[in-house]
Amino acid sequence: MKKFQLKPLRALCLLSLAGLSTFSALTAHAQAEGHYYGGIGMGQARSKIDVDRINANLLSANPSMTTTSMTRDESDAAYKVFGGYQFSPYWGVEAGYFNLGQFGFKSTTNPTGSLDGRIKLDGVNLDLVGTLPINNQLSLLGRVGVHNARARDTFTGTGNVVILDPNPQKTQTNYKAGFGFAYQFSPSMALRGELERYRINDAVGNKGDINVASLSLVFPFGRTPEPAPKVVERVVYQQAPTPEPIIIVAPPAPAPTPVPAPVPVPAPKPERLRVSFNADVLFGFDNANMRLGGKEALNKFTQELKGVEYDHITVEGHTDRIGQAAYNEKLSLQRAEAVKNYLVNTSGLSAAKITTVGKGSSAPATAEGECKGIKTSAAVIACLQPDRRVDIDVTGSRPAAR
Repeated sequence: MKKFQLKPLRALCLLSLAGLSTFSALTAHAQAEGHYYGGIGMGQARSKIDVDRINANLLSANPSMTTTSMTRDESDAAYKVFGGYQFSPYWGVEAGYFNLGQFGFKSTTNPTGSLDGRIKLDGVNLDLVGTLPINNQLSLLGRVGVHNARARDTFTGTGNVVILDPNPQKTQTNYKAGFGFAYQFSPSMALRGELERYRINDAVGNKGDINVASLSLVFPFGRTPEPAPKVVERVVYQQAPTPEPIIIVAPPAPAPTPVPAPVPVPAPKPERLRVSFNADVLFGFDNANMRLGGKEALNKFTQELKGVEYDHITVEGHTDRIGQAAYNEKLSLQRAEAVKNYLVNTSGLSAAKITTVGKGSSAPATAEGECKGIKTSAAVIACLQPDRRVDIDVTGSRPAAR
């Protein structure tokens, strides 16, 4: 027959107790965060009950019988409802109700017969739960505790199998342990995943373990709200404001009496003066030598120029048509240069403002057809006298009288 081994369960309990001792030491300086919580969990339970021993004990009343075959039903759905109080972030206490489902077996015997056995398990528990936070949401769990389980057995036999007590029941206190994790979704809900082992004594005096893997939803409540931060009133001493200076606005100074603008003196209008001198008076016949009478005529002309602000003076020399054109042009330029030199040397006129031009016989004063006859005759020479001349053209302005 199979013999149950207790060593793994003892090792699990010792590890859980060591973990809880560590958690308790950590909480010595931890700030309390007391709150209640409740929850519900569901999972899968698997039995490690020594059904071979149970079967042998039941058949002991029939020593001539032997078991020829056996089938086992060692798993079932389990659930639990629990509530607890979390003393600190590291440990708390929890109580609850659990239902581990039912398990069973069926064996056939020789002589012909059969034996069926079923066991139902439920009860209440009280655990010390330790928590080791990994971060703000994930924590590791460890628990040890005691439970009071009720075992209700049902046995039926057929053929030559005789059952002395078909419905034995037993309630007994034993220990339990487990470990797992918790994930905090929000301050009001968390998820647990756990592996737990329940030590069970059945109704016919046999011992075994029920291992449960479960997922639970946990709902914390009754948390103490964090106190609002104290507002420390701070007195700020402010320096008295400096009085603003008084600004005295002086009355505006009287506006100065406007001085009448001077009446603008009209700019002098430009004037043009053109004077024609008889070349026979200025020069001898067929030369550019200045005569005394010519000098007197020019002196009188310069007296008339006094007070005139001239811009430019043009001196033009002219001849009659007697003689060659090239010769006449050269002679007329020489006479214009002679007049210019006299004006500059005797009257102080600026040479830069005087231009000389020799036009020869190209601009006669007499009309075409006048002075007919032999060119060298005295009558023709006298008739052509207006062509022999020097014209002085002055451009300037005379200041207005004040």
